[in-house]
Amino acid sequence: MLYETQKCDRKLTEIAQIPTRSGGKRIGATADWTAGQKGRTMQQIILKTTDLCKSFSSGAHEQKVLKDLNIEIYEGDFTVIMGSSGAGKSTLLYALSGMDRPTSGSIRFFDTEISDLSNDKLAVFRRKNCGFVFQQMFLLDDMSIMDNVLVSGLLVNKDRKAIIERAKELLERVGLTEEIWRKFPTQLSGGENQRAAIVRALINEPAVVFADEPTGSLNSSSGNAVLDVLSAVNDAGQSIVMVTHDLNSARRGNRILYIKDGIIGGQCDLGRFAHTDEEARQNKLTGFLSEMGW
Repeated sequence: MLYETQKCDRKLTEIAQIPTRSGGKRIGATADWTAGQKGRTMQQIILKTTDLCKSFSSGAHEQKVLKDLNIEIYEGDFTVIMGSSGAGKSTLLYALSGMDRPTSGSIRFFDTEISDLSNDKLAVFRRKNCGFVFQQMFLLDDMSIMDNVLVSGLLVNKDRKAIIERAKELLERVGLTEEIWRKFPTQLSGGENQRAAIVRALINEPAVVFADEPTGSLNSSSGNAVLDVLSAVNDAGQSIVMVTHDLNSARRGNRILYIKDGIIGGQCDLGRFAHTDEEARQNKLTGFLSEMGW
């Protein structure tokens, strides 16, 4: 297997197949604390935007997608971004994660302004501080599941033994057995591949995992299994920011931000997810979305 040889080293740069937008902004660490909205306990702000704007130009026409957004993302939260198609959900996610540069405004990750980083330094920063889970998994088909995970880990940590041990621990935690580790993505189900993609996102112990429609291409059973993994890692303290249009996925979050016409139209606090309160969460979420005109 690749993880038992040195062949993994030749595959490190292939992780660039995972899409990133050009550009980005910078990130760091401060003790900025807030009580936040009503009912919120003291939590550290992990991401903060100030007057964030993003526009796209097509000839003489300029489309403003994000308009002077001021939001705070809290450490340990499962934050969900919702909105109608074209509202700017993914654009906001890419900006927050440093995958795309805003047109104007500020994004701070702890105490660092992410716009201060060059593209090269920003890429290194993302590898060390951000995990990504996409609708399409972007696993490398010619590598085993284990080696897909190790490729990401070895980009940051050259201690091969430590990375292998962490990969094994994480794969077991998401229910992927050693038999599956040795298989290739084309041999597995979509749900199994997405769980492997989550492990890849977690291998470098990122401060935040960003997920863009992570269950969008999965059936309901596989999608629920993936959501169970995301809920479990959030319960363990992992910060998650997820974009989704799916109600079943959205109710896993404790905080819902609704983006409408380039601004945050409202937010809904669902509290921590528990299977015992799913109906109440569903009712509260659907009521909130109805108010937002969803």
